[in-house]
Amino acid sequence: MKKILGVMLAILCSVTSIFPLTSCQKTQKPNTRYEITCEYVPENRTVTGTVKVTFKNPTDRVLELLKFQLYPNAYRKGALFSPISPVYTDSAYYAGESFGEMVISSVHGSKNWEIMGEDENILYVYLERSLFPDESVVLDIGFMTKLAQVNHRTGETERAVNLGNFFPTLCAIRGNAFVETVYYPIGNPFLFEVSDYKVTLTLPKEYTVASTGNFLEERMLESKKVHTMYAMNARDFAMVLSDNAQKLSAKSGNTELVYCYYADTTPQETLALIQECFAFYEKVFGKYPYDVYTVAETGFCKEGATYPGLLMLSDRLQNEEKTWSIAKQTAHQWWRCVVGSDTLENAWQDEGMGAYSALLFFEEYEKYGFAREEIIKQALEEYRSYFDVYGSVLGRTDTRMTRSLGEYISEFEYRCLSHDKALLLLDTLRKSVGEEKFLQALRRYYAEQTFKVASVGDMVASFEKTGMDVSGLFDSFLQGKGVL
Repeated sequence: MKKILGVMLAILCSVTSIFPLTSCQKTQKPNTRYEITCEYVPENRTVTGTVKVTFKNPTDRVLELLKFQLYPNAYRKGALFSPISPVYTDSAYYAGESFGEMVISSVHGSKNWEIMGEDENILYVYLERSLFPDESVVLDIGFMTKLAQVNHRTGETERAVNLGNFFPTLCAIRGNAFVETVYYPIGNPFLFEVSDYKVTLTLPKEYTVASTGNFLEERMLESKKVHTMYAMNARDFAMVLSDNAQKLSAKSGNTELVYCYYADTTPQETLALIQECFAFYEKVFGKYPYDVYTVAETGFCKEGATYPGLLMLSDRLQNEEKTWSIAKQTAHQWWRCVVGSDTLENAWQDEGMGAYSALLFFEEYEKYGFAREEIIKQALEEYRSYFDVYGSVLGRTDTRMTRSLGEYISEFEYRCLSHDKALLLLDTLRKSVGEEKFLQALRRYYAEQTFKVASVGDMVASFEKTGMDVSGLFDSFLQGKGVL
């Protein structure tokens, strides 16, 4: 069990005829394209611009209305749902209370528009004409995002600027209806289909940019730079801006790996870790579909945040915590960004896959000091602690893993169920079906669900195709029927 690389190589040879390495790049054209033109002005802490949205109706009904998420409004004064958990408030708001917001100035191509939603977080755009199935519409939305001083996904951090979820984003469609979601402070409150992006950003010339996707062009003005970037088949587009960062790069197969840093005293070692993680996951799970993967050191109250082709890595991480986070978060490029899942209702699906992928990596790379037995032991002890403590305090313990983000009552409960218990589920599966079939199922899951939003049923089916009936095992864990 300690050295699984030989087994994996044999499996790869046997399954590549079924799932070719290039399969993850074969997909239908996304239904949405974003063309964002914006400028960052540090003196005002604002990003102002327009987003041209081209949307093709993928439903079988006529649409009169489109809905867009306005995630930055969660940072505004008086928001009903704060994006920051109370446990992280002090480390997030490093300069004291600070607010941000998104202001919509215009929507061209619409009949009318208004700000709606449970927390003033949804832009309703009423179309000029009915949009029939497979027809397209083009909208131009003017926006201004005011950045709070906050170490989080969208904000001016202590030494960088995080631009995650900074522009109006079309709500995902499920069952022919748009999904509206508030900004829960726990987990990842986002549900995205893949889209195509072209982003043109103007900013002061001393700033460097780390981003999703590829750099297409850089133009110099008198005191500013204009960067043009693009990304295809990506679930989102994010950037990290810094006026004091340095860059290192390396290659892994056909992918360029970039590390942007300003506080790291051993950047070459960090880049080597990123390179080892990336190469391992690509070998085990399947080919990475993007040309560039960037890790950017930045201010973050948690360990960081994952976006397609970009990891916002907290500059507070040190030693083992940093090593674990890079391994787990890099795995989320495969199990969140390429293969999507419903993180609103089944957060364990990508959280567990990220954690267990890190476990597989550290099994192979023992030099980092993470023993498989200790990882499993810690997860089990933490989960049992949750079971005992919450049971004694509340008189009951809800161990269901399938639940809405809004049902979690604390960061601790979220970690114990979506991370610890999910890791234990996957380890139990591995023991049940055997090493070879387990890894084959993961590779099948990746190949079949690339660029899709995979359901729990899709994940179960990947394991059942190995010839093992594992539905009862999944059900026992997900519904909290079994005792660990």
